[in-house]
Amino acid sequence: MDAYSMSVSNAAWKKTSRIYQDLRLTRPGIGSPRMMSIMDRVLQLETLSPSRRPHVGIVGAGFAGLRCADVLLRNGFRVTILEGRNRLGGRVWQERLPNGHLIDVGANWIHGTTDNPIMDLVRETRTKVGDWDAHSYVFDEEGQLLPKEEGEKYSTLMWDIIQDAFEYSNKYGLDIDPDKSLLDFFQESVVKRIPNSEEGFERKRKILLQMAELWGNFVGSPLNTQSLKFFWLEECIEGENLFCAGTYSKVLEKVAQPAIDGADIRYQTRVAQIHGKSIGQTGTVKVQTTDGQIFEFDEVVVTCPLGWLKQNQQAFSPPLPDRLNKAIQNIGYGNLEKVYISFPTAFWLTPSPSGRTVQGFCQWLAPKYASDTNPRRWLAEVVELGSLGAGNNGDPTLLFYTFGDQSRHLTSTLRSLSTQKDREAFLFDHFRAYFSRLPSYDPTNPACQPTGAFATDWSGDELSGNGSYANFQVGLREGDKDIEAMRRGVPAEGIWLAGEHTAPFVALGTVTGAYWSGEDVARRIMEREKKRVVG
Repeated sequence: MDAYSMSVSNAAWKKTSRIYQDLRLTRPGIGSPRMMSIMDRVLQLETLSPSRRPHVGIVGAGFAGLRCADVLLRNGFRVTILEGRNRLGGRVWQERLPNGHLIDVGANWIHGTTDNPIMDLVRETRTKVGDWDAHSYVFDEEGQLLPKEEGEKYSTLMWDIIQDAFEYSNKYGLDIDPDKSLLDFFQESVVKRIPNSEEGFERKRKILLQMAELWGNFVGSPLNTQSLKFFWLEECIEGENLFCAGTYSKVLEKVAQPAIDGADIRYQTRVAQIHGKSIGQTGTVKVQTTDGQIFEFDEVVVTCPLGWLKQNQQAFSPPLPDRLNKAIQNIGYGNLEKVYISFPTAFWLTPSPSGRTVQGFCQWLAPKYASDTNPRRWLAEVVELGSLGAGNNGDPTLLFYTFGDQSRHLTSTLRSLSTQKDREAFLFDHFRAYFSRLPSYDPTNPACQPTGAFATDWSGDELSGNGSYANFQVGLREGDKDIEAMRRGVPAEGIWLAGEHTAPFVALGTVTGAYWSGEDVARRIMEREKKRVVG
């Protein structure tokens, strides 16, 4: 995870970028004043009879479902939301740490600030955001802190290669071997950027490749599993990547309010079967829940995460079309997890004898010095939250991101421990090798001793599909067409799909993407109903 902008903004690039070609098709008017939301220019169904209020069922109350409900309600539809949890928001969710600070369990970031409706909502709700214009803080595999200039050099090289990979994938994607990974591209690029003639080239190449593994914190999977052919699908909206320092709580409240006011929300209602319009004689879609309830709708929008769809394709009758089933199975699903560890004070903001502090990110590359807790040398990356507030308003908490096997190890171990005290002790022990290397750490000082922890477990969450967000794995052959197939859904059966996995390419895997996808499905349902009434 990094605040680095993952987009190319020059005009020439936009003309050839498949990301932006798709955005123009899926979001007409992109870049024009106030195009952010079709709420402002919604298709009013003036011919909709008051006696004919189509009833739409929405499965899931995440951002896709809530936004879809908002647009439909504004246009005279009846909406019922079936939500398996006892709350709204899906993977946008907050908890309180033992120190009282509110944290995001799910999304932390606003990916791109240009023409992004989530950024509009952040401003409207006066939600605090943060970024860090600070120096790189990187430890090598021996636990030695790299000099500031050296750390910055490697960071710049890494992101330059990422940018090259975007451009290469976009330009040559049709011809790239599906089995070629992002790691393959890095290995080739490192040799070009650090030639044999450069002093210490072997060490420099090694460090740069270790830094490249940080990409896993963006997509929830290791570098060697990421498709180079479809790496272009990972590019983000233009602008900055901002940390949602005030959490997504106010934005969630704003997005959820229309559904709270106008929809029938059924909490703790899990869906077992969805029967399309061709099943039965009524021409409606029937939804059966795990407790035996049966709901009947004119249309159903399924906003369940991709992981849930992968595990529950048998829930649909008639079966989903082969092309859609294939698409659901083809797209990868990450397992990004987070661990928050709090302290009495943000001691890392106090300068060390060398005068350095940590503000923002810190990385520990392939550590050799934690063999008892980390024999596989998983990297560690932290975002410190102490510098996000002025004065004493910051949170003296370190946010560690994990992915892949490290995530699986942490979550499975935590599930096996019966008490919060045991779970915190395990987390403190696992991450001590890293936070103990931060500036001004003193093991004898109570201010440097952790006081509480919280760890996510999306991989153990059935409703989230036992994972996090869509990504693109080695071996993928038609990733863009797979996304398009999921976007289409099965309108003939009255079944539509929405979520971050059906978003415009530039917003896949983001809150913005989920929001846009719900909006898009609502628009398509409205257009279909208008044609039915007029026709």
